[in-house]
Amino acid sequence: MTTPAQPSGQPNGPAPKFDPSAPHQQKPRLRPVRGFPVQHEGQTAMGLADAQQISQKVVFTMPAAQMILPHMTGEKTLDEIVSAIGQGLTRQMLEQFVAQLDDAGLIEGPNFDAILAEVRAEYDSLDHLPPAMTAVVADMLVKHAAQQAGETEEPTREMMDQMGPGALREQLNTWMDQTLKEAEAPSFDALPRAVVSPHIDYFRGWPNYAHVYGRMRVVDRPDRVIILGTNHFGRATGVTGCDKGFETPLGLSPLDEEFVALLKRNLGDENTERLFEHRYDHEREHSIECQVPWLQHVFGEGDAFPKVFGAMVHDPTHTGGESYDGKGLGLQPFVEALRGAIESSPGRTLIVCSADLSHVGAQFGDKIQLTAETNEAKQAREKVIKHDREMLNLFAEGKPEEIVSQMAWQQNPTRWCSLGAMTATWQAVSPGEVKMLSYHGAMDQQGTALVTSCAAAIF
Repeated sequence: MTTPAQPSGQPNGPAPKFDPSAPHQQKPRLRPVRGFPVQHEGQTAMGLADAQQISQKVVFTMPAAQMILPHMTGEKTLDEIVSAIGQGLTRQMLEQFVAQLDDAGLIEGPNFDAILAEVRAEYDSLDHLPPAMTAVVADMLVKHAAQQAGETEEPTREMMDQMGPGALREQLNTWMDQTLKEAEAPSFDALPRAVVSPHIDYFRGWPNYAHVYGRMRVVDRPDRVIILGTNHFGRATGVTGCDKGFETPLGLSPLDEEFVALLKRNLGDENTERLFEHRYDHEREHSIECQVPWLQHVFGEGDAFPKVFGAMVHDPTHTGGESYDGKGLGLQPFVEALRGAIESSPGRTLIVCSADLSHVGAQFGDKIQLTAETNEAKQAREKVIKHDREMLNLFAEGKPEEIVSQMAWQQNPTRWCSLGAMTATWQAVSPGEVKMLSYHGAMDQQGTALVTSCAAAIF
């Protein structure tokens, strides 16, 4: 077996050293990681990164190391792991690998604890969450404009900060105008009670974003916006609230503190603690932030934007809406408190359900080339669309609980990722009418990943 720690986990600086006196290295417990292929010095290697995005370090190793990872449960010694693997793996090789994982915060232990404490301290020191993915989008637009203009040098940080807001606003307008130019009903008659919008990146999902937000350019401005998203990476096992506002290149959408106070009162002390215990998950999450620039652009009055409250809702198919481990905040207590807070709040409240649907293809473990012009690939694509349509019809008919039931029974065959947010949205507003505006699928050129989403309005 080739040394798993080659190529080097940390190319800059000396390699981390194994500590024989550290118990957590003697019986390593692997944290949630994601692996991805990478080319290194002409060889195919494997990158290992923190699936929860707490640590920003990456370990590069040989693909054979994936045989080791399942044994890192915190129960086996290094000698027991070496014996179980065999195939030329030595104790020295494994020690080097463990030292790299520890240095990157990918195994449980004091180093990860320190990384986590630093992340939490940084979060708690902030008045609001700074731009993340939205800043990346604005920078990309400025760079693209410079390239189109024939500029030979990349824009400076100062130039991107200055030009980014205008470039982002212009792009949002272009997408909305292009999407709705031939639509039969390009605007809503009134502000919906809720909308469903994707959280896939803008460049793949803009048609559905535009179908929702473009139609709200002429309606009354909401007094607050509740954004319900999906916890893709975090540690929470139930609903997770954010106790901060969100900043984007367009400005700051402050937290609606009065609404949060009402929500806390309805939840009670114990459930409030559960709601905000893992608030740190929001620092690395995009499903809330991605909605904010659209809201700011459509509803902004100068530099004044509607107040917001964001929460991420877990998948209700696993435990019927209860938290995964029984310790987090369940779906029903949250929805009841949310509904009561909305009813007690003055003015207009808009709920934005930030939702993607199916995730299929080789990137997600499926053994099918989706772009292939074969009957098998065609049938696979049609099966995804048919399944999505059936579930969306149930949503439009006011049967979110039936969607959850069917998904649980079928074990979520196409990996819908936002059932929690969709169910909570429906139950919170108890709507009379759902208008499906658009359905869209985005696939990479290699056909390894197909992600579907929809646009809908709930009145």
